Amino acid sequence: MNILILGSGGREHSLAWAVKQNPKTDRLIVAPGNAGIALLAEVAAIDIMDGAAVVEFCGENAIDFVIVGPEAPLAAGVADATRAAGILTFGPSAKAARLEASKAFTKEICDACHAPTAGYARFTDAAAARDYVTRHGAPLVIKADGLAAGKGVIMGMTLDEALAGIDDIFGGAFGAAGAEVVIEEFMEGEEASFFILSDGTNALPIGTAQDHKRVGDGDTGPNTGGMGAYSPAPVLTEALQAQAMAQIVLPTIREMAARGTPYQGVLYAGLMIKDGQARLVEYNARFGDPEAQVLMMRLGAQALDLLLACAEGRLDTARVTWAEDHALTVVMAAEGYPGTPRKGTQIKGLGSLPETGWQMVFHAGTLAEEGAILANGGRVLNVTARGETLSQARDRAYAMVDAIDWPEGFCRRDIGWRAL
Repeated sequence: MNILILGSGGREHSLAWAVKQNPKTDRLIVAPGNAGIALLAEVAAIDIMDGAAVVEFCGENAIDFVIVGPEAPLAAGVADATRAAGILTFGPSAKAARLEASKAFTKEICDACHAPTAGYARFTDAAAARDYVTRHGAPLVIKADGLAAGKGVIMGMTLDEALAGIDDIFGGAFGAAGAEVVIEEFMEGEEASFFILSDGTNALPIGTAQDHKRVGDGDTGPNTGGMGAYSPAPVLTEALQAQAMAQIVLPTIREMAARGTPYQGVLYAGLMIKDGQARLVEYNARFGDPEAQVLMMRLGAQALDLLLACAEGRLDTARVTWAEDHALTVVMAAEGYPGTPRKGTQIKGLGSLPETGWQMVFHAGTLAEEGAILANGGRVLNVTARGETLSQARDRAYAMVDAIDWPEGFCRRDIGWRAL
């Protein structure tokens, strides 16, 4: 079959890598792709936010299956456009993707289906929000309601930090995403990521992971889109996964279906674990980045079969086959990230690194120019490895990091520390 993946990051590189291994794949196109993706698939320069343009491209290239990678085109209704054109599609509708596109909407759903989550209040007025924070005191979590590329969350550990967060968001730090603010109670515990496929009726857990959001070692510094991840996450035991499915995920899927907006795609539940119970932190409507990299490294070719079962509404017959393995990815970022990253620096040494089912460098923000690979974003590379143990996966990943010649890049040196 001919497959189109929309997106240009490390998530899409890892999806393409897994899909390419499946014998069902005849032709694989990624739009717009990046320098690493171009080494294993065709890339195409189309506007992935334009549903009509995507549909036209699919017609011209006899595309059988579309996989939507990032959240922005989902929120813009690209999956709606391709489905309306009769193209098999993986990814929720715009209305269903509101589970990520609006934090206030997610809270509304949690209230309706009694899913355990943090207490909250929502505001469209800065003065009212500041008054609420002053009355309740810190710590509190201040969130821009809309899509902010994973950066619209401010941990108000002190009253001053919480008030500054409100001023930043309403002051335009996250653009239109900050037109409304959700203020949540601060939940203590250990955070982990739980990934579930839903075809609108059935749900299938497909893996756990743990991300590292802070930019510096020891979880210090500002939040980022993610500096590394590993899978599986030991904190998400089978009992906790069962509790999360019964109390959070399945009630959400039933509530979405009851509203006439069935959820079809991957549902990424960010969970906070404390005292043997999970509460929902947030939903994402797509695979996490960099969590997708460790999941795809472990799933391999079967990932395509699972995505197809999801899109075709037959998850009740699908099964996941897990090896007794671990995967870990280290994000290499450009100087200045998560602020203004330094672009255009050359990355050397990638050609000598292994590209196997055990070790891969997934490109996130790269550009090929005159035979050279250049940094073209904040998070630039995802250096990923599998192992029989997590420590073995870590050692393999960091050995690859050390072989990359990129003085202007940096990474955390403690990915996996919670489990190790």
